Amino acid sequence: MQTPIQTYEVDALVIGAGVVGLAAARALALAGRNPLVLDKNAGFGEETSARNSEVIHAGIYYPAGSLKAHHCVAGKHRLYRYCEERGIAHRRCTKLIVASEAEEVAALEGIAARARANGVDDLELLDGAQVRALEPEVRAEAALLSPSTGIVDSHALMLALLGDLEAHGGTLATHTEIAAGQVRADGTIECVLAGEEAVRLVTPCLVNAAGLWAPSMTRRIEGLPPPPDLALVKGNYFALSGRAPFTRLVYPVPRDGGLGIHYTLDLAGRGRFGPDTEWLGDNDPAALDYGVAPERGAAFEAAIRRYWPGLEAGALTPDYAGVRPKLAGERYPDFRLDGPETHSLGQHVLLYGIESPGLTAALSLGEAVAEAAAGGSMRAMKCSERSNSSEAGAG
Repeated sequence: MQTPIQTYEVDALVIGAGVVGLAAARALALAGRNPLVLDKNAGFGEETSARNSEVIHAGIYYPAGSLKAHHCVAGKHRLYRYCEERGIAHRRCTKLIVASEAEEVAALEGIAARARANGVDDLELLDGAQVRALEPEVRAEAALLSPSTGIVDSHALMLALLGDLEAHGGTLATHTEIAAGQVRADGTIECVLAGEEAVRLVTPCLVNAAGLWAPSMTRRIEGLPPPPDLALVKGNYFALSGRAPFTRLVYPVPRDGGLGIHYTLDLAGRGRFGPDTEWLGDNDPAALDYGVAPERGAAFEAAIRRYWPGLEAGALTPDYAGVRPKLAGERYPDFRLDGPETHSLGQHVLLYGIESPGLTAALSLGEAVAEAAAGGSMRAMKCSERSNSSEAGAG
């Protein structure tokens, strides 16, 4: 006997329980909706959100007017407030952007100018002596000090977002994945769950926040516009044995379109270096290998000694790796949020290329998703938020 098909109406359906998916679901719940968040893994935040530097970025490097610049700066302010209100472990540890060679000093002013264009006006230019007074082991001709860069416990952050979501009527379902779906004539989306052919979910608002899997999820739903291609970029990290050499984050002057191998630390004071940039030939997230090859350590040592000559041989050990979903074919790929004003299919919001600074930007991105789903213009919200971002300590 054939099992009858059961159809459930879902007020809002969010695919992906990473930090951005949880922030979007929380914002929808605070707006009065009852979101259901689906994640194929055993828990929340098990992929990109669990494999990053846990840095609260200031918003320095991104092109002015980009979604990354806007949501990083706006999200930074929201994130610091949220952590303080919820007691989430974090620290404004500050960051140095170091010019180790005389020919790199001029690049610092260009970085500062870009930061100012993004609303980050608290950077301080230091000479070599001032840098050594702060971090005696750093080799520097000059550096920019970023007071509003920090670190955060990303797991505690996601746990707090989930708590807010559930307190306002939302639900997280793990081990749950959409197998197929279609956009119906009325603009709602009907989905079939993997392994549950007799269950249908129908929603007027689908949010695709699946990160590495976002294009795949969109392709499974007939009637949605074709998604962009992603280029998957692996970032490897090496841990430092022995004491941490610096109390602040230390970044080299960016070169070749990347931020370089930099020094970060966690809230326990453990030091690590990375990520590097390893472009993967296979862009299938199901085929990812998160192992860190020990032979990459030689390139790490060479890069690090440019600003820390005191690094001892053999002090680095392979630690962990993460993978960033960049929009393919773009030199400086931005975030992409496709809402009703983009696809004209109803209240659905499709997010692509949500890489760094996605953790910092999460609360701002979540608000933009909720605004778009409510029928508002993300462009209008962007302008409104920019006018509200001139708070004390912007940066």
